[in-house]
Amino acid sequence: MLCMTSLISKMFKCKLFIYFLMFYSSCVVGKHNILIIISDDLRPALGCYGDKNAYTPSVDALSQESFIFLNAFAQQALCAPSRNSLLTSRRPDTLHLYDFYSYWRDVAGNFTTLPQYFREHGYYTKSVGKVFHPGISSNWSDDQPYSWSSTPYHPPSQAYMNAPVCSREGQEGLHSNLVCPVTPDQQPGGSLPDLESLQEAKRFLQDWSVGEERGQNFLLAVGFHKPHVPLKYPRKYLSHHPLANVSLPPNNWPVLLPSVAWNPWTDVRMRDDIASLNIPFPFGRMPDEWSRLIRQSYYAAVSYVDDLIGKLIHELRTTNLYSNTIIVLLGDHGWSLGEHGEWSKFSNYELAVRVPLLLRVPGLTDRTAVMRSIQAPVELLDLFPTLVDVAGLPRLPRCPRPSHSVTTCTEGASLLPVIYTSLVKNETVTDIGKPAVSQYPRPGIYPTSHPNSDKPRLREVRYMGYSLRTAHYRYTEWPAWKGTPLWTQMAGTELYDHSIDPDENINLADREAFRDIRLALSAKLRALVGATVSLSKQD
Repeated sequence: MLCMTSLISKMFKCKLFIYFLMFYSSCVVGKHNILIIISDDLRPALGCYGDKNAYTPSVDALSQESFIFLNAFAQQALCAPSRNSLLTSRRPDTLHLYDFYSYWRDVAGNFTTLPQYFREHGYYTKSVGKVFHPGISSNWSDDQPYSWSSTPYHPPSQAYMNAPVCSREGQEGLHSNLVCPVTPDQQPGGSLPDLESLQEAKRFLQDWSVGEERGQNFLLAVGFHKPHVPLKYPRKYLSHHPLANVSLPPNNWPVLLPSVAWNPWTDVRMRDDIASLNIPFPFGRMPDEWSRLIRQSYYAAVSYVDDLIGKLIHELRTTNLYSNTIIVLLGDHGWSLGEHGEWSKFSNYELAVRVPLLLRVPGLTDRTAVMRSIQAPVELLDLFPTLVDVAGLPRLPRCPRPSHSVTTCTEGASLLPVIYTSLVKNETVTDIGKPAVSQYPRPGIYPTSHPNSDKPRLREVRYMGYSLRTAHYRYTEWPAWKGTPLWTQMAGTELYDHSIDPDENINLADREAFRDIRLALSAKLRALVGATVSLSKQD
């Protein structure tokens, strides 16, 4: 009787969800534009995520009309692989791209991208700033002519990204520093890249609002470069983050951390100001004074981007486009700010792979009684199928194995059922039964500068760290790797219990009390990785 009751309940919920989809789709098909905002290297350093160091009034205001995914994860803590994955909804192992130096259509398959799918279904698609990673990883064209309806826009002043324009009291001349507050109109080109991208996005919205494209919707993707290094931003944003108020990071070295997992933050060390400190490689500590300065500048750069986001959303309102525009805000991966003694990205730690993810859907997420926080682990590759469902377009099929001959499919899962559960139950969703999987390559067991253990080329990869994030645990294995993982040759294992150690300071993988949990998570991880390991060409 209990089984029959349970079955009837599940059937009822299933039918209810189908009716919800039908009702929702009938309300939104053909009516909504889409604005995707990507911030480079942005961890959840936002007030709406509970970060007390943050000053982000614009994003916090947006969050009041959005679903907030509290545990969203990138597939790899590196710009190009992360963006390729989220924009194709395929895992790095399927794309076989873990660096900056290949184009997935050449090495893996002619896979449909998110903007391409919307363009094929009648949307006008526009790219502004850093959406795809520029260069060879997007065929030097931001994936044209496939993804965009017009030539993607790149801000002219981006050419001076690493130019020696940074000054500091007590230093002579100008340098290519990590910490680099500036006066924008005194910069080469008289501006900064993100300011130029904002103006281009505003021009697009203004032109669209008075244009004749009334029978067409747009998908506008705007990629802001900050807070990516160098931490170059208008000096005025430092006023929100007085140095005296900047706290030092927890000074905890992870207990029993395998050396293969360590990120020696090579991109930070190469900057002139940090190089002058002569910090021993690879495990030397950042001086406290500089820890505060870097953290101050990171948060100031986030406040800068927050202000730009606010101005972009204001333009939506001014052009009367806000009421029918779906808005997505995300980071492409996280960034460590001295926690565990690490800086930058390049790892499988929570701080490196966890990102903000906000989704605003007019008429659905702006109801004051709606519970908008979702704690369940989700993945950035879920974004593509989610937007397809939210827009009422034909649903993406799940990718078969192998999938290299299938141009259009998803290895993620639509988050619309999670949104539905949150709406119906009006409570936060903590577990949807699907873990998040991230990964990171290494050229060896011990950190090196040559080859760069933070950014190895594909031909240099000898180990691959696969990390599984469930509602309660992060579990990581570092097998040897030859295009596929060699599970019998293990360089390290990590297990962190988020219920007692949310900062991931104590590796429990060798604790006998956690043996059964470790074995269960290992089996799940290997099954998931085994189902998605790429069969594409080897480099």
